[in-house]
Amino acid sequence: MIQVVAGLVLALALALAGCTSAGDGGADTDSGAGGDDQAAGLQAEGNGKGASGSKADRKQPDPTGTHIIRTAKLTVRVKDVPDALDDARRAAEDAGGIVGNENTARDGEGRERSRVVLRVPQDKYEDVLTALEGTGKLLGKDAKAQDVTDQVVDVESRIKSQRASVARVRELMDRATKLSDVVTLEGELSTRQSDLEALLARQESLKDRTSMATITLSLTENGAKADAGDDDPSFGDALGGGWDAFVTALRWIAIVLAAALPFAAVVALLVLLWLRVVRPRWRRRAP
Repeated sequence: MIQVVAGLVLALALALAGCTSAGDGGADTDSGAGGDDQAAGLQAEGNGKGASGSKADRKQPDPTGTHIIRTAKLTVRVKDVPDALDDARRAAEDAGGIVGNENTARDGEGRERSRVVLRVPQDKYEDVLTALEGTGKLLGKDAKAQDVTDQVVDVESRIKSQRASVARVRELMDRATKLSDVVTLEGELSTRQSDLEALLARQESLKDRTSMATITLSLTENGAKADAGDDDPSFGDALGGGWDAFVTALRWIAIVLAAALPFAAVVALLVLLWLRVVRPRWRRRAP
């Protein structure tokens, strides 16, 4: 009886030992699977395809305000282009702006024309625009306002996400042990840094265009004759116009006569030859 009980106890102990060993093996298997998952995650992060944290990084920040790009084109006729150009420069500089590209030339009638690009702060845009319109007679105006708030917010979000991505790749490089992994991660880091620099450049461009408005001013000069043409024509104007037309007609007649003179000379010579030589001989031969 005692031997049977001892045998049962021994069998139970062996069974418990087998279960414990199986449980340890399962734990080891789970641990190995966890290690494989971590390695796969590191490889996915190194390849730039890991989606973990991307949605959180791309979370849209709350906009702090409206961002507007303002541009305007003005065409103004003035009595003196250099003086008006000095006034335009002064108005822009007094408002805290800068003077950009400038081009000055003369047309076929000797009138001076100038084109200048002015950059002024957004809060001084309307004041400078009004001042420029008052320098002479306004011939044309084209003002535009473009809301780029969505673009600004999107670029800020992308920059935040890209910076976090660059930081994760650098962390993976510190933990990498294989040379092939290091080389792969270095290439990925270079690509992500280039993308980040492009986003920063775009952000700087948007910041510049939304903080400073652009005004393109075209100045044209008018002489006394052109200014008089704005009023109703007088008797003197009509007389002067008629005389100009008469002189122009005489000039064209003279040009036509001068062009026809060689042909007329040849025709006259032929007629003279016919009358003096050919015709008398022809009459003598006639019966």
